[in-house]
Amino acid sequence: MITLKQMLAAKNRPLAVVTPNDSVYHALSLMAMHDVGALLVLEDEQLVGIFSERDYARKLILQGKSSKETLVREIMSDKVAYVTPSATVDECMALMTEKRFRHLPVLSEDGEVVGIVSIGDLVKATISNQQFLISELERYITG
Repeated sequence: MITLKQMLAAKNRPLAVVTPNDSVYHALSLMAMHDVGALLVLEDEQLVGIFSERDYARKLILQGKSSKETLVREIMSDKVAYVTPSATVDECMALMTEKRFRHLPVLSEDGEVVGIVSIGDLVKATISNQQFLISELERYITG
């Protein structure tokens, strides 16, 4: 099975982040530009929150606030679960299912931000692994 470290290396795209003092509008623009559903919120290179489409929909739109006048800090999720690169895909899926979120930051052992994985990344890795196992079993049976 692929590791989180390998999965992050294969993503091959820059990490999209915002600060707590950025406007929600700026964050939404970055999400659209990078085609992602969540951004890590960093302050002095430390993870202080995560901003997701769900935060936007539930904490801004439903409350009638303006995305240009609201700061990310006002609606971000600041209690953030995270994993290290040594976590398995199964562990990540279990955590995301239990906590009911779709994006999971990955931090090094010393707290440095390494990346972020989505439920889509994990499902793709699981399917890839299953396809590999099936082909190996077919090769074993016919070999």
